Amino acid sequence: MPIEIPDMPPAVLCFGAGDATAGSGLAADVLTLSSMGCHPLPVQTAAILRDTRSADEVWPQDVEIVVAQARAVLEDVPVEGFKLGFCGSVDNVVAIAEILSDYPGLPLVVEPALYAAGDLGEAGEEMGAALADLVLPQTTLLVVGRHELCRLAGVAEGGSDEDGDADEPPALDDALERMLGRGIEYILLTGGGEHGPQVLNRLIGQEGVVRTDAWPRLGERFLGAGTTLASAAAAALAHGMALPEAVREAQEFTQQALRHAYRAGMGRALPDRFFWARGKGEGDGGGDE
Repeated sequence: MPIEIPDMPPAVLCFGAGDATAGSGLAADVLTLSSMGCHPLPVQTAAILRDTRSADEVWPQDVEIVVAQARAVLEDVPVEGFKLGFCGSVDNVVAIAEILSDYPGLPLVVEPALYAAGDLGEAGEEMGAALADLVLPQTTLLVVGRHELCRLAGVAEGGSDEDGDADEPPALDDALERMLGRGIEYILLTGGGEHGPQVLNRLIGQEGVVRTDAWPRLGERFLGAGTTLASAAAAALAHGMALPEAVREAQEFTQQALRHAYRAGMGRALPDRFFWARGKGEGDGGGDE
């Protein structure tokens, strides 16, 4: 792998939900960060009842516990970056945003994982709004698909906003403009949820499209592809890579993990984050456009 592993692995604090399948959530963060030579510091924000087929219930963690654990480890271990996944509650979003504000010089990679908020009803919508208002302005890299981006931006995908204004610009362009206007440095707009023979991922900054990467669309459904990609980007940034190169490195890692995914259960395939340890990983099949 291109990353040179240092004697002391850089620590990355990750906020996220507990997922006993290890397909997504904190367990997936730990696997990815460890595989890429980092030391993960996992702080649990919620517990998700799920198997490899579907998620059934979400239990948010008490905000006092989230804050106490994060503050305790941050006062003890120097960190090189943060990765944020599902926050669990509005209170947790507010508290995490305050913690992150104390470390403005460190990279923050956000993968909102709003799919997990579906069981929270109105509270889930409020959590997305709080995330957009409080955390995204501090974000170095937002890893998100089109549907989730529009949801965060409050843009209806038909092209009008939540107030029904049909004169708004097309949904995706509108959502990108709104999110970049909040202060996000870069958005990695992923194409895994789209159609076509290739997955096109675009890295977009204030200056426009920075890079576009094309990958073969694999004929499988995966659990935790976005989590793997975001955690890999956080790892590459913690190793000191420049952001465009870190994004490319993260995509290469994720593509290999997905190509060698396996079915641990009866549902979706799980990315093999330690493909390289099993002698796999020759040829990624991807390229730039």
